[in-house]
Amino acid sequence: MNLVDAYLGALKMMESTGPRPLGQTAAFIAASPALVAESELRSHLAEANPNDELRRALSLRLATLDHQPAGVAWTEDTAPNTRERREVVLRTLAVEEATAALLGDLIPIANLDEPIVIADDWTPWYTEDIKRSRDFYWQHYSESLKAAPHLDPKEIPALEQATDRVVERLANPTATKAYQAKGLVVGYVQSGKTANFTGVIAKAIDAGYRLIIVLSGTTDLLRTQTQRRLDMELVGQENILRGVKSNDEAALDATDYVRGDPDWDRFVQHGVRPSDGGGSDLYRLTKKSFDYKSLELGISALDFIKRERRLPFFHPSNLFAGDTRLAVVKKNAGVLKKLVADLNKITTRLEEVPTLIIDDESDQASVNTSRPKPLSADEKKKRSAINRHIAELLKMLPRAQYVGYTATPFANVFIDPNDAEDIFPKNFLIALPPGPSYMGARDFHDLYLDIPLEERTKENSAEKAHVHIVNEDEKKQDADLQHALDTFVLTGAVKLYRESVSCDIFRHHTMLYHVAMQKDTHREQRERVKEMWDRSGYRSASCFERLRDIYENDILPVTGRPDGGVAPSKFDDLVPFIGDTVSRIGRTGHPVLVVNSDKIQGEELDFATDPHVWRVLVGGNKLARGFTVEGLTISYYLRQSRQADTMMQMGRWFGYRTGYRDLVRLYTTQALYDEFEDICQDEEFFRDELRQYAPLGADGLPQITPSQIPPLVAQHHPKIKPTGANKMYNARVEQRRTPMKEPSSGYPIVSDETSLDQNTREFLPLLSSAVANPEVVDLEGRPVSVLSTQMSNEDLVSILSQLQWAKEDSFRPDLNYLRQAKPDMIADWHVVLPQLKGLDAQVTIEGVGPLSVHRRRVINGKLQAKSQPADRSLIQPIANRPGSTRGGMLLYPMVPRDAPVQGKLSASNVVMAFTLILPQASGATDGKLITWTTKDSSLPGYALVSR
Repeated sequence: MNLVDAYLGALKMMESTGPRPLGQTAAFIAASPALVAESELRSHLAEANPNDELRRALSLRLATLDHQPAGVAWTEDTAPNTRERREVVLRTLAVEEATAALLGDLIPIANLDEPIVIADDWTPWYTEDIKRSRDFYWQHYSESLKAAPHLDPKEIPALEQATDRVVERLANPTATKAYQAKGLVVGYVQSGKTANFTGVIAKAIDAGYRLIIVLSGTTDLLRTQTQRRLDMELVGQENILRGVKSNDEAALDATDYVRGDPDWDRFVQHGVRPSDGGGSDLYRLTKKSFDYKSLELGISALDFIKRERRLPFFHPSNLFAGDTRLAVVKKNAGVLKKLVADLNKITTRLEEVPTLIIDDESDQASVNTSRPKPLSADEKKKRSAINRHIAELLKMLPRAQYVGYTATPFANVFIDPNDAEDIFPKNFLIALPPGPSYMGARDFHDLYLDIPLEERTKENSAEKAHVHIVNEDEKKQDADLQHALDTFVLTGAVKLYRESVSCDIFRHHTMLYHVAMQKDTHREQRERVKEMWDRSGYRSASCFERLRDIYENDILPVTGRPDGGVAPSKFDDLVPFIGDTVSRIGRTGHPVLVVNSDKIQGEELDFATDPHVWRVLVGGNKLARGFTVEGLTISYYLRQSRQADTMMQMGRWFGYRTGYRDLVRLYTTQALYDEFEDICQDEEFFRDELRQYAPLGADGLPQITPSQIPPLVAQHHPKIKPTGANKMYNARVEQRRTPMKEPSSGYPIVSDETSLDQNTREFLPLLSSAVANPEVVDLEGRPVSVLSTQMSNEDLVSILSQLQWAKEDSFRPDLNYLRQAKPDMIADWHVVLPQLKGLDAQVTIEGVGPLSVHRRRVINGKLQAKSQPADRSLIQPIANRPGSTRGGMLLYPMVPRDAPVQGKLSASNVVMAFTLILPQASGATDGKLITWTTKDSSLPGYALVSR
């Protein structure tokens, strides 16, 4: 036995025993301490690449131990994913000091957030004993993840924890009394939601769920991709072949994969028929090549056999001897109608069948939009077709658990929570954190970056590194498209270079050209892109001057960032790889592929069966939701929408880009880029609000339940609503007690001089008091000048009560709370006006001054009135001091970026923006951060009822 096998065996043993001395355990397995000297282990790890088998196994084991909850005995009550926990782990593994230092360098502590859980009361049933004793499918699924070369091992323990949070809130499948849970799992766009629900399905089957229905989007492209992935990672070869040898001609005809899928060898192999290995045999009712079809005479394929006929099917004697049915169906009314009809024909009593319904992209098509207004008790609710069929499934399967998955939850949380037959997530909402290698909004937008605009570079700015602004004028966009195509070629060449110097393999390399929804325009767009490709001169040296300039000034600087990869320091060293790149992109004769619902002979996009998709993809809706565009590196996006959820779903550039994240580029207009920044902040606001309310209250009960979530949805852009207007109803916040308040973007538009004049005049007494109190404070080791004053809570509320808002509810819930706060909660406020350097920024406002005037962006007439993190640190220590009753207020006289600033300003020319940080003592005594009024849909027309 060699060193690698001995240490792999030691790490494998720890899966069941917990941490133990690493070298000692490896020596025991090797039967010779000399073979496993730690110095040799260090030499191996120092030379190994990140995908080395032993290095990945160590990464997984350390991440798992780092991630263990504090209550486990060996953890010594240290918090997960902290330096203290890692010290305990290394001490328990008894590694030498040099080994500990090397592991710290190679495998740093994972900065993994916990899932955010908002839920009602629930009865725990999914115990550690159940997880250990019934884990057939979960174990094989997690083993397949360990072997995935581009998956960070640190993400596996996080996935195990997140899937536990979902499964434990489903009903116990063996319970005598039927119970139906409905929940929603919120991820980020392209962030691994499929991996999560695959794990949930695996654990649900192990626990006893015997009918699994996956509603997979509205397109064949997405349904097929989901079916294949579940077949590969969950179903496995044995369930697909059903006893037929893989080299048997009958098997070649009977399966979708053996003959045509290059990854057949990567499909999970259980080693035995699952029912012989402690699992449940899995029957597929759908396949990669076809959706659900009426079974008619073959209806028995959907039936469930009882071993003990006198006992109900959900009894353990029947359940754990029973087979599982899996259907992956498109959200299509005709398909769902067939499934409902066939379920009504089977002999098994449906009320006895534990069922799990996974609704992927649950905010699309599933939500009822026919008549969202409340109906009287004797009036039947009219439903859209797909929503009606889902409601039928839930009604006919009382043991069905419904779990929706989406990255854009706004439509789901605005569903009427009192509609018992609908899909509102009444029992739980779980927000998943992204994995450590995810590229999201912060990788494309400089959100809260405290670096002046003129000092931002490709090395320190996400926008500079990854975003290219396209000319708004369509007639002037040829140069931008040429730049995008050149960058597509160059990034492909860098990928091939990386393959030549490491073990990374980049199977697919794609560029997305998404300009319009209409199919009629896609062929025209294809011709435009193809025409430009043909005249780009990629098969000769005539293009090298253009490519050299982009490589040296755009690509090379970004590869030097901390998340960058290897790249030639000279363009000439990259030239040999450019020809191969161009050949791969044009190997079919057509570098540009249209992907829409039109059937084009010989034109199919299939990342599964095509080992190398190196193409420019032109498309619209089919590539805009759910479907994973493999190898996506360049996105040329010019399509507009007025709904935040629709826009976020079209952001295909978000996702996992292991090995090439530094090469990813987005080409879009300034207006679209700014709109995406606003809706990304909508998303972050929603999650931040959930995070505040997730801890239990002082009484041990949830602070809020899912039915109270709708008001936590924000809208940062005045013209882009969170979702369809007909879904935004039914809830209203009475008081909002969030620790930080920054409502000023809800002010009237900057041209509404009357309202702005009133708002500014309300603040004039406070401004005069602050001007009289100039001071210099220490901010992170540097002196900063400020104007400051103090004001009682009563006086500040008096000012805030007079302000004008674009919408009545912008600040009303917050003001309601400030108004009723007693002196022992909020006594007074420390008010600070940060002052800018330079006399040109100093003005007087209605004779009060001198004051600094801050500039902000204007979108559709609204000033984006946001504070700076450094400025917030001027008031946070005061407000956050234990027991403090003094809050902190930042006050910013603001003007549009391009507005001329004179020595004197009138009140109507200024937006008086402010940020409030509530004092530590202001928390509600009952532990709740929010109080509500909600409409009771069973009482239409009645006044709001306090909850």
